[in-house]
Amino acid sequence: MLEDKNIPKTPVATLGEFELIKTITKEFKINEKSTQVGIGDDAAVIQHGKEDTLVSTDLLIEGVHFDLSYMPLKHLGYKAVMVNLSDIYAMNGIATQITFSLAFSNRFPLEAIEELYAGIYLACENYKVDLVGGDTTSSTTGLMLSLTAIGKAPKKEITQRSGAKEGNLVVVTGDLGGAYMGLQVLEREKAVFQVNPQSQPDLSEYSYCIERQLKPEARTDIKALLNELDVKPTSMIDISDGLSSEILHISKASKLGCQIYEDKIPIDPEVGKTCEEFKINNTTAALNGGEDYELLFTIEQNDFEKVKGHPHLSVIGHMTDQASGYNMVTGLGQQIELTAQGWNGIKSEE
Repeated sequence: MLEDKNIPKTPVATLGEFELIKTITKEFKINEKSTQVGIGDDAAVIQHGKEDTLVSTDLLIEGVHFDLSYMPLKHLGYKAVMVNLSDIYAMNGIATQITFSLAFSNRFPLEAIEELYAGIYLACENYKVDLVGGDTTSSTTGLMLSLTAIGKAPKKEITQRSGAKEGNLVVVTGDLGGAYMGLQVLEREKAVFQVNPQSQPDLSEYSYCIERQLKPEARTDIKALLNELDVKPTSMIDISDGLSSEILHISKASKLGCQIYEDKIPIDPEVGKTCEEFKINNTTAALNGGEDYELLFTIEQNDFEKVKGHPHLSVIGHMTDQASGYNMVTGLGQQIELTAQGWNGIKSEE
């Protein structure tokens, strides 16, 4: 079929990642009874016997998702596994296997590939998951990684984005903004190095932020913690694209509004100090930075006392009716609208 050059074309960058996925998959329908959850959540859910199977895939491209000028290959392999496992834990599941496919150019010797796989091996060892397959091929430009994580969970325990209810409390694990500030530090030092290759920076005071960027850890502990507290999350998502993007995903999937409170968002002191140095508002880093791989979830109001004051959990707001919109109350008591300004995997090259 010949292409009609007179028909105007739509630049993909005008859609953004999530609108693109929605557009290109709108004709796909679920036909197989074993497919419980398809496109649109952190992981697909496939029914197999008493426990459902969870499947999630991520693609990491050199120059888009990572920069090898400051990302060690071993750390890259480790982080690539974390990115995928986090999606399984965001469904309140347990990760069991991964597959890993790799495309690399001839600038990478065997030793470099072995270093990358050493990071993957370490992640598999630490998180008790098996590498069960994949593929390798050549690339004309650089490095490309594709991982698929497989997990499991009883049907009654699986938590989707769409399960939040009006009045539910919004809870986040850990602290936010660290990975973004680690990236700022690394980008600054890269710029310094390009001007002066002899420079030897002391990054010890940024160790927490840099580790959050280069070697994040997926929150495999939260499922057991919530079980211990006797708390069942009603919805859940991992924070890969920034808090603002993720709370909007839950809100829209659940057909609700939300209200979070700026002074309740957990920020590590080192992150706050680094934000001050870079003249970046720490709330902005938490809302829009991404790559923290913490978990954001909602719970019933009567579970508040169970999580109150827990060192790994922070209640940062609540879900409202849809008409109330998506809002944050600032430290000064002003209410501002939340918008998704986090990571966008599909963007213009300009």
